[in-house]
Amino acid sequence: MTKKNKDIASKAVEEENVETMSADEKATDTCEETSTQATEEVAQEDETQEDDAVENETKLDKKDLKIQELQDKYMRTFAEFDNFRKRSEKEKTAMFEVGAKSIVEKILPVVDNFERAFATVPEEDKENPFVVGMDKVFKQMITSLEEAGVKPIEAVGNEFNPDIHNAVMHIEDESFGENEVIEELQKGYMYRESVVRHSMVKVAN
Repeated sequence: MTKKNKDIASKAVEEENVETMSADEKATDTCEETSTQATEEVAQEDETQEDDAVENETKLDKKDLKIQELQDKYMRTFAEFDNFRKRSEKEKTAMFEVGAKSIVEKILPVVDNFERAFATVPEEDKENPFVVGMDKVFKQMITSLEEAGVKPIEAVGNEFNPDIHNAVMHIEDESFGENEVIEELQKGYMYRESVVRHSMVKVAN
């Protein structure tokens, strides 16, 4: 091979090497560019996912707050309704108590008159059919009052109690105990747990 041919072959090899190096560099650049682009896409995707997560968390927070708000509103409404129901029942019971006591107060004078009338009946007339019949009517009325919650107040022999007794007379007598009720001048009555009429009594010591 001549020197000229050798130079031509060497130059061809160099050009081929240059082309090969350029192709490799281009491939490397392409890979680097692709890698960079992929990295940027991954970063962008991560950022997007992070934004979506924040947005979803914000939506959940708003939803939870709305649920809590509705729950609080429901609890307040339920509490108000329960208080209204209890107050209504209490007022209804109080109104019934007042009405019942008013009726009992109007009946008590009739009871007093029956007792006074029987106290004036002579012993020999107590077996009279009319007296016996009226006594049965009176006892039936007393039974009905007791079933309705009306009961007489215990007085004679008990200690004076200003909550249920009304002292109109007072004496000093060593034969009785201190603050002892020794006589009942007018019978008192209670309706359930409240006093309808205080007992009018005489108290010793």
